[in-house]
Amino acid sequence: MSQTYNIYCDESCYLEHDNQKVMALGSVWCPLDQTSNIILDIRQLKKDFGLSPFFEIKWTKVSPAKITFYQAVIEYFFDNENLHFRALVVPDKTILNHAEFQQTHDDWYYKMYFDMLKVILSPYDHYRIYLDIKDTRGGIKVHKLQDVLCNNMYDFSKEIIEHIQIIRSHEVEIMQMADLMIGAVSAFNRGQPHSIAKQNLINLIRRRSGYSLIRTTLLRELKTNIFIWHPREDL
Repeated sequence: MSQTYNIYCDESCYLEHDNQKVMALGSVWCPLDQTSNIILDIRQLKKDFGLSPFFEIKWTKVSPAKITFYQAVIEYFFDNENLHFRALVVPDKTILNHAEFQQTHDDWYYKMYFDMLKVILSPYDHYRIYLDIKDTRGGIKVHKLQDVLCNNMYDFSKEIIEHIQIIRSHEVEIMQMADLMIGAVSAFNRGQPHSIAKQNLINLIRRRSGYSLIRTTLLRELKTNIFIWHPREDL
């Protein structure tokens, strides 16, 4: 029996010239019929820790004052069998030679998005993909990404990938969780952050997942799936 999933995607340092070597794309996904329950659970967590239900969970907001709350969010992710995470990490995007492959940085960006998502997608299920707003080109990205994904899956009638939509992360808690997880993975691949609170959170993810976060996991890993991409593995 087919299932419908919501996939919430976020990205870190994806621009070509942003003075950052490491780029990360990632997503948190769950069954559509569990989405409302998960959102309500996370809002209850916020309430339990004395936070407003409108408080935005975000990697850049991790601090000693709120570390116990953020730890509770990570524990909830690992304790909930309906939540899954996948990240694609590019250790050094500055060494890429796009001209050699007759592509632009944007062309390569969509290939990376496909590589990140293809492990999640099954031709027997249905998907609704949500992207966080990053810049004014969001609408163009949505149409391009849907074309790339559908063409690669021969989903020309868009029955597998039902739609791709831009949302604001502060409106959906699962998107906020994606920001947190991707932030942690990308920060650790850049080297330990100076913040003790962020180091503690990274260590918690490493312990609960059983993975280093800097090495590729097995392809079929469903809970915490990491892919460290290198140029020789592309094309």
